[in-house]
Amino acid sequence: MTEDKISSAAAALDLKDGQQQQPSQVQGPERPSVGDTIAAMMPELSPGRAMTSGMTLDETLADLKKSPLFMDELDMENEDVKALQALAYEGTPLENAANFKEQGNECFREKRWFDAKEFYGKGIAILADEETKRKRKAAGLPPLPTATAQQKQQKEGADSKLTKEDEAQVDALDAKQSVGKEFKLAESKKDQEQEKENKQEEEEDPADIPKQLALLEQLYVNRAACHLELKNYRSCTLDCAHALRLNPRNIKAFYRSSKALLAVSRVEEALDSCTRGLQIDPSNKALQQISSEITKKAAQVSAKKAAEDALLAKQSHEQRLLETALKARNILPRKSTGKPPDMEDAHVCLVPDPSDPQSTLAFPTLLLYPLHYESDFIKAFNEMESLEQHFGYVFPLPWDREGIYSANGVECYMETVSGGLVKVGKKVPLLKVLGGGNVEVVDELLKIFVVPRGKAEAWVKDFKEKNKKGGNWKGK
Repeated sequence: MTEDKISSAAAALDLKDGQQQQPSQVQGPERPSVGDTIAAMMPELSPGRAMTSGMTLDETLADLKKSPLFMDELDMENEDVKALQALAYEGTPLENAANFKEQGNECFREKRWFDAKEFYGKGIAILADEETKRKRKAAGLPPLPTATAQQKQQKEGADSKLTKEDEAQVDALDAKQSVGKEFKLAESKKDQEQEKENKQEEEEDPADIPKQLALLEQLYVNRAACHLELKNYRSCTLDCAHALRLNPRNIKAFYRSSKALLAVSRVEEALDSCTRGLQIDPSNKALQQISSEITKKAAQVSAKKAAEDALLAKQSHEQRLLETALKARNILPRKSTGKPPDMEDAHVCLVPDPSDPQSTLAFPTLLLYPLHYESDFIKAFNEMESLEQHFGYVFPLPWDREGIYSANGVECYMETVSGGLVKVGKKVPLLKVLGGGNVEVVDELLKIFVVPRGKAEAWVKDFKEKNKKGGNWKGK
C-alpha cells in the first residue's frame, strides 16, 4: 500500500497524532473501520487465488495435488488425467501411432531406451488392434466389445440395482432425480458420439491399411532396438519375428535378431538369422560384422564343447578303472539310503594317477572315538598303509587329558556287513581288511572305531547288545 493511500485513509477517519476524535454534534452515517477501509483499497484476488483464500496451507496443497502437474502419484481416475490421455488418441489410428513413433524416436536419440520402448509399444498396440479388427471382420466375426461399451453395461447394471433397492428414496428426492436425468442424457449423448466414432473407424480408408502395416513393421523394429539396448534379448527376438512376418526382407530385423541371439550364445540360430539377411543384402556391413563375431563365437563354443566332451570321457574312463579296481580287490562299495556325508573333494580314487590301472586305491577315512564323542578325518588312507602309520601323527590327541589314547594303548574295530564288529590290526595293511569281503565302504567313507584297550571289551559288549535291540550305539 502506498503512502498516499495510507494518508488518505487517515484523513478520512480524522485521526491525528496525540488527539482524540471529538463526538460529532450531528448524527450521520456510521463511518467504516480502518480494516474495512484498507481492505476496500486492496486489489481483487485472482479467480484461482480466490478459490483457496479460505483454505489452510495443507488444504491448499491437497487441492493442488488434484492437478496432474502437481500429483505425487498418477491418479488414473482423475478427470484431468483422463482428458490429457484422450488428447493422445484424438486422430486416426495411423496418425496416433505415427505420433507415438515420433515421441519414441526423440527418446531414442536421447538414449532414453525405456521411455522410447514405451512409446513404440503404444503405437504397436493401436495398429495391432486395427489389424485384429480387420481379421475378425474378414472372418465374419463380430467386433470385440470396446472398453466404453463394457463400462456402459456395468453402469446400467449398477443403476438398475440401485433403482430397485432405493426406489422409495429416489421418489422422495425430486431434485436429485432431475440431476440424474440430466446426467443420463449427457451420458447417452456421449455414448452416441462414441458409437458414431466407432462406425467411422469401421469405415476406414483402404489406402491407410498398407501405411498402417508399414508403420507397424517400423515400430516393431524400433522397439527391438530398445530391447537390445536394455538387454531384453528374448523380447528383441520376438519383435524382430513380428517385423519379419510383416516384411520377410527387413534387414534391420535380421541384424538385431542375430545380435540378440548371439548375446545369449544361441550361435546356430544367430548364424541362421545372419545368413538369411546376407542373402538379401550381401554387402550390408553391419551383417558382415556380426557374421564375423558369430564365426569367432562358434569357434569358442566348439572348442569349449570339445574340452567338455574330453573331460567327460576322461572321467568316464577313470570311473570304469575305479570300479574294476574295487571289483578285482573284492572290496564292497555301497550307497546308503540317507544323505551322504559332505567330504568336499575327498572320494575313493586311484593314486597317484586315476587313469593308470597300476595306481593304488585311497579311501577317505573317519577315526571315531565313541567313548569321548570325538573324531579325526583322514582324507586319503592308502590301501597299502596301516593304522600304525597314521597313528604316528594322530597321537597324542589334544583333548585326551587322561593320556589313555596311544598307538599301543588302543584297539580298533570296523563294522561288518552283518552289523557285527571285526578287529583291525594296527600293523595290517588296509587292503587286507577290506579285501576279505566282510566290510563295506559306505558312501565312499571308511569308519574305524578307536577305543582304549582297557575299555574295549565292555564297549564291544555294549555295541552288540545295542545292535540286537535295533538301536544305535552311543557309548557310555
